[in-house]
Amino acid sequence: MDEPSTTCDKKRKSSDTKHRKRPTKKQAQCPKEPTTPGSSCGQGDVEWPELFKEVEKLHRALNTIFTFCSARKHMPTTFDIIKSTVEANLRRPITIAEVAQVVAIQPERFQFEYVNETMLRPLDLDPFVARLGAAENASRGRWIRADGADKDYLDRKPVLAPGEATYVLYFEFVDTPAKEKSEMTIDHEAVSGSSSSSAARPQRRLKDDGKPGTMNHKHLAKLISRRNELFTKAVNIFIDKQTRQGDDPVEALQRESRNYIPRPPEPATLEPKSEYQDTIPAKIPTDRNSFAEIIRELKASSWYLDQIMPDGHFTTMPKEPEYGDLEFLLSQTLVDAIYNARGITQFYSHQAQALNALHSGHNVVVSTSTSSGKSLIYQLPVLYDLEKDLETRAFYIFPTKALAQDQRKSLAQTLSFMAGLEHTVVDTFDGDTARHVRDDIRENANVIFTNPDMLHVSILPQHQSWGHVLKHLRYVVVDELHYYDGQMGAHMAFIMRRLRRICALHGNTSVKFISCSATVSNPVQHFQRIFGLCDVTLVSQDGSPEPLRHHLLWNTASPALAAAGAEDPSHVLGEVARVFCALLLRGVRLLVFCKMRSQCEQLLNAVQNELMNLGRAECMALVMGYRGGYMVQDRRRIEADMFSGRLRGIIATSALELGVDMGSLDCVISWGFPHSLANLRQQFGRAGRRAHSGMDALAILVGDRTAEDQHYMENAAELQMPVTAELWSDLGNREIFEGHLNCAAFEEPVDIAGDIVYFGKDLPVVLASSPVDGDWDRNGNKDREDKEDKACGCPCPRPCPLAEDGKVRGKFHPRQVFWPYPAKRVSIRAIEEDMVSVVDLTNGRFVVLEEMELSRATFALFAGAVYLHQGQAYTVKEYNAKERIAKVEYVKTR
Repeated sequence: MDEPSTTCDKKRKSSDTKHRKRPTKKQAQCPKEPTTPGSSCGQGDVEWPELFKEVEKLHRALNTIFTFCSARKHMPTTFDIIKSTVEANLRRPITIAEVAQVVAIQPERFQFEYVNETMLRPLDLDPFVARLGAAENASRGRWIRADGADKDYLDRKPVLAPGEATYVLYFEFVDTPAKEKSEMTIDHEAVSGSSSSSAARPQRRLKDDGKPGTMNHKHLAKLISRRNELFTKAVNIFIDKQTRQGDDPVEALQRESRNYIPRPPEPATLEPKSEYQDTIPAKIPTDRNSFAEIIRELKASSWYLDQIMPDGHFTTMPKEPEYGDLEFLLSQTLVDAIYNARGITQFYSHQAQALNALHSGHNVVVSTSTSSGKSLIYQLPVLYDLEKDLETRAFYIFPTKALAQDQRKSLAQTLSFMAGLEHTVVDTFDGDTARHVRDDIRENANVIFTNPDMLHVSILPQHQSWGHVLKHLRYVVVDELHYYDGQMGAHMAFIMRRLRRICALHGNTSVKFISCSATVSNPVQHFQRIFGLCDVTLVSQDGSPEPLRHHLLWNTASPALAAAGAEDPSHVLGEVARVFCALLLRGVRLLVFCKMRSQCEQLLNAVQNELMNLGRAECMALVMGYRGGYMVQDRRRIEADMFSGRLRGIIATSALELGVDMGSLDCVISWGFPHSLANLRQQFGRAGRRAHSGMDALAILVGDRTAEDQHYMENAAELQMPVTAELWSDLGNREIFEGHLNCAAFEEPVDIAGDIVYFGKDLPVVLASSPVDGDWDRNGNKDREDKEDKACGCPCPRPCPLAEDGKVRGKFHPRQVFWPYPAKRVSIRAIEEDMVSVVDLTNGRFVVLEEMELSRATFALFAGAVYLHQGQAYTVKEYNAKERIAKVEYVKTR
């Protein structure tokens, strides 16, 4: 409530109004309210990148929450106190690194650091100081001697030894007042017990007159507005300065903000909380040691108990690159673009061989090692053709959304360096694509990143609206061909045949297919079965370099561990977390593969706890999880952080196993043997992409206590054998074949004579027994369907696959059970089920954290269960299976 104004106040106001100068025209143009992002008064119009808009929003929320929190007596504004309210205001989580970006804009106006918790305790909340306060004498700052009760309390109060003080992350706006503020300095040595002269000396400010503690709401609002305006101007100055210096403002802010990420006191001030902390560098090094040295350090740690098997450390020797030449000329623009975007000046021998084959008009399958530069093989031909014909279209088909996002950004970056093509539309068309932009993608995109599901259920059934794209489709790229095995391979094979058929319908019979695969034993046969084409060139001689790669077999069931009493299954989790942190803090960029989503979340939580125990809480922001179920916006943000290198550690499921460019990864840890040796090689291949720089790589297989894991722990030689896995697509599956045949008939009536080339020479035999009498009913007449089934002459009890047109002999339509939309009745995934939305209710956020399969949710989201998301614990408050919703609240566990 506002203070009542006095007579003196009224006179002063009148005097101020009388002598107040009228603003000049230039001043009048400056709004009193904070300027909107992207413009400032007196600074000129400055275009704000998206990052700065988000930073400005965070500043406004921090400013508002801090100001009103600081107005409340006895409430120190620690990061933990204001964090949840700010997140509720923004409707999203915030991190320490994001706050550091705010601080980096105006470092002189913030205090964002770890301070001794004792120094933030209000004087009158301390019972000992309160008693002394009651006896304060007339001379301010001098205290009379405590009585006996006070002395008893002082004796009972624990005395902290050096390094035992509790530190909290403190946040404060530091305003520059017109007059000197009243402050009281707390002796750091007296409170913390530390005698270090280099220790920071935070100051506790009294809530005196003019401070938020005694301001009314009008004054608080004015203070908030002033800070917002100053921050907006500071952002404009920062962007303008970086632009004039030729620097990218976004990169500059990200770089500068790292200097303002607060760190707890060094081990010299705090005693190590972990027995191996003294062997870890105080700061994450920019240039790490070799893995031979790092492995020696791990073995020297006090927690190492012969976890590495006797034959469990072996290496693969480095390999020099082999180069080849193209048999055709590239334009100078294209040469410059691939150099500027990817630093490429020469082609590896396998790249040159594949590009020459494509230029000669052949289909190509590339089967080389992981990280061998296969993506250039399917990017360059599209760029080459776009230079000659802007109507060129291409489909890039990937099995996972993360991989599609990775490759889309890579191609778009190369296009940005090509004059005349920098505005070429490259976009993603998948289940996450908003419906209101799908028409725009169909009409304007030259390169469309999609997946088999969207081809099956959207593009092919609606091919009439995709006619222009299909007519000018030049390339179809199917990456990670080895993913399409078994029944999934059969579905993919029929989808590709349907695509070829519809392209021919639109007059296009010159589509070229490019496919890349991990090393398998039958790549040509697998390509031919998937695409139904015989013309294919195999490229399998790998010309890319290989780094020196160390392999470790880390056994969590070693005899030494058993002797030490480490039999608890939770020990395995702690073991993986300890190895992860030991590598992370030594400057290693690493990725951990978990078999299950629950393992992923549990390990992330364990890593965060380990970093806290090590006194390295600032490093928690460098580690994130990635798994199925995360919401679209969360996945995109994590992917962007991964690709840019802002994250140094990733804990993932197999969603990142396939081909994703994770940047400069040094190490991969596989927790448990995956499904096959080929999968393990695929995972290990994620690391070591800096082979050209001479950096070595590390691959660790952590053996769990299962029989399969222990088999490979004891038989290391089997992990070094060549991969002999053979892929097989079950094209003889009658149910899959009939389903896609009905989908094809919906897209265009099946013609026996013309469609043999797509569906096989047995197609006439399959369709020979279909009834021909009567009319074909599109509306689905049940009596008509029964008549067809009884008239069928098939020797088996199965119904005939298609319904023959009663007017045009030899034309077949979908059976009525597949109407009105056959593609939706033919599932290409093994399991498709309803999803349950997990909603965070903490502080009224109402944010969907993820979507979980109903079958999984039934066992994981019951009321009272502990649910983990990005390593953070939540309690399930309510689970409603009928409404497909689970409500959770955050539980602070640290």
